[in-house]
Amino acid sequence: MSCGRYAPSPTGELHLGNLRTALVAWLAARSVGARFLLRIEDLDPDRSRDEWVEVQLGELGTIGIDWDGEPVRQSDRGPLYGEALDQLRSRGLLYECFCTRREIREAASAPHDPLLPENAYPGTCLELTAAERSRRIEEGRRPALRVRAEAARIGFRDGIHGDIEGVVDDFVVCRNDGVFSYNLAVAVDDADQGVTGVVRGDDLIDSTSRQIWLYRQLGLTEPVAWHHLPLLYGEDGERLAKRHGGATLEERLALGETVGEVVGRLASGIGLLAPGRSVEAVDLVESFSWRSVAEAARAR
Repeated sequence: MSCGRYAPSPTGELHLGNLRTALVAWLAARSVGARFLLRIEDLDPDRSRDEWVEVQLGELGTIGIDWDGEPVRQSDRGPLYGEALDQLRSRGLLYECFCTRREIREAASAPHDPLLPENAYPGTCLELTAAERSRRIEEGRRPALRVRAEAARIGFRDGIHGDIEGVVDDFVVCRNDGVFSYNLAVAVDDADQGVTGVVRGDDLIDSTSRQIWLYRQLGLTEPVAWHHLPLLYGEDGERLAKRHGGATLEERLALGETVGEVVGRLASGIGLLAPGRSVEAVDLVESFSWRSVAEAARAR
């Protein structure tokens, strides 16, 4: 790895699962002397808040994570994403989708192309005529933009989960309100910033084949290493969220834990430290091992 990154969305405090992913991504980069970048994924204007940016930067700094250069904000990078859309459009790889959320749910649950994964968008708007598109626009419908992926099969090797192959559906690259999609922005940003190693939660593993498809269609350089970490879960069996209580750095400190104990908690949960120990993040750099992380993840 020559460049890693962490890319939070400024929608609230980072919970322990977020912080653990950030810690592992940082350790993976720093242990091999690589650059580590921070990117603020604030594309969604309805959910992103400026005040959370500083809070999240403070939380990362508190547990010992640093980064190279100024954090990049996706909200400033619209022209890059627009250029990518133009490139896809010029190659005939985009089409307008007028489906409502209800129509998408109904279409995805109905019998469709057996090559596509379950609940994938079946291409309802793929073959609309010009007249049909005009009628929907006259009805006040604004189209999203989807890629024409033709159920491409994309495989990759994940450092934790092994060999994975995904079928790429006709996913959205620009919403009907003009907001660029996560998959498009991430692919463009990682290539533009020279990111070679991606570390994130395994809830995003299904997005990887889509992003690799975009790299290849746009002629971008793909990351060479993928690692998808298991999520943290609360006592109710649901993925960890702020509602569980004691799930954020501030709450752990309020309960009497030190920063070193919180870092130790994060590290021990992913095989990098024995349980119950206090540690500074920098002291984990030299001993970092993807093998230890993978073994701990598979044992969960």
